[in-house]
Amino acid sequence: MSGASTAIRCGETRRVQRWTTHRRSVGLARDELRAALADWGLREIEEPAVLVLSELVTNAITHAYVRGRDIETSFCRGAQGVRLAVDDADERRHPKMRTPGEAGGRGLVLVEELSDRWGCSARRGVGKSVWAVITVPGGRWL
Repeated sequence: MSGASTAIRCGETRRVQRWTTHRRSVGLARDELRAALADWGLREIEEPAVLVLSELVTNAITHAYVRGRDIETSFCRGAQGVRLAVDDADERRHPKMRTPGEAGGRGLVLVEELSDRWGCSARRGVGKSVWAVITVPGGRWL
């Protein structure tokens, strides 16, 4: 997990959506990200970005469930890519890399491989924000 700063100025190039903690929200969030990437001319990073988002939303639903609380996704377009964030209300459980095995452990390994950097930050209010930055091939995050 990277300790790099996540401060990005998004302006009007940010999309935020709330989701119930139900598995169908994973597919709905993927569809929302695909639409945002298409609008922003970033289709070339659609595959890795959608896979990373799927893992982050699935983890929030599976491991950070707080009764009566939704999760929130935000997509921020940067100069050379996108910053994805999934916010949940669980302050105690933070994502941890595990050794992949039969019982799982592949999700954050995939996030690590497909993103330029990722991490977990405090958020306003209760909970945390798990984020990842995906840039276009050969690009750099400005």
